[in-house]
Amino acid sequence: MAVPRPGGTGTERLSPRLSDAAADRVGDLMREAARELVLPRFARLRSDEIGEKAPGEIVTAVDRMVESRLSSRLRALLSGSFAIGEEQAAASPTVMERLCDGPVWVVDPLDGTANFVAGDPRFAMMVALLSAGETVRSWLLDVPANRLATAERGSGTFLDGRRIRAPENCPPVDELRGAVLTRYMPAALRARIEPRLPSLGEALVGMRCAGLDYPAVATATQHFALFWRTLPWDHLPGALLVTEAGGRVARLDGRPYRAGDGQEGLLAAANPDIWQAAHAALLG
Repeated sequence: MAVPRPGGTGTERLSPRLSDAAADRVGDLMREAARELVLPRFARLRSDEIGEKAPGEIVTAVDRMVESRLSSRLRALLSGSFAIGEEQAAASPTVMERLCDGPVWVVDPLDGTANFVAGDPRFAMMVALLSAGETVRSWLLDVPANRLATAERGSGTFLDGRRIRAPENCPPVDELRGAVLTRYMPAALRARIEPRLPSLGEALVGMRCAGLDYPAVATATQHFALFWRTLPWDHLPGALLVTEAGGRVARLDGRPYRAGDGQEGLLAAANPDIWQAAHAALLG
């Protein structure tokens, strides 16, 4: 099913060769990989199919199989494009130098790998399409729920084909509900933020899966999410999703989030007023 899009947005200038049919095919490819490669191995991995690519960073045979399949099939959808996958970048970091070329597919084959290995159903698959360093389309698949969120620059955000729009209101600070992910945060910043958490309505620890955290913000299931480490495959798809729904995603100093900017720290919120309120509450 083609996702409805208003016309005349200028998106065609950024991704002129990706047809609506090809965009729909991306979601089909992700669902096929989920059905054929991911779900049959959920909670069924052998010990020799699980390893570490860095201390504390789990990788599985499933990550590599999905990335290989998606990367080759996505390249075939768009002439002259290439793909950067999370596992490819871990093995060959210099590939990141091409991030701001284009067109380039950025692939997260299994977001929430630790959850997947532990038998926790909070994991996702994500793809972003970049042109000259700008994210122009994104796809986020909640694999167990088979729920696909998509966004196109200038054309909006959709959840299984239904348009998503940000709420216009901003709740009082003591009603704000958001995820504050401190795992990779510098100790000084963590010490600054943690005493402020009780001022919120509810401070969540996050789902260990950006592919679910971002849709939660886009649908206002939670009002915001604060991240520190911002690897492109984890955040480029979701940042476009939230922005096109009417939210705001920016660095902690308010600067725009851009591929390859080399910065850390990112605040995503369901609308700009919530962004300001959460920023003030957490960072002062």
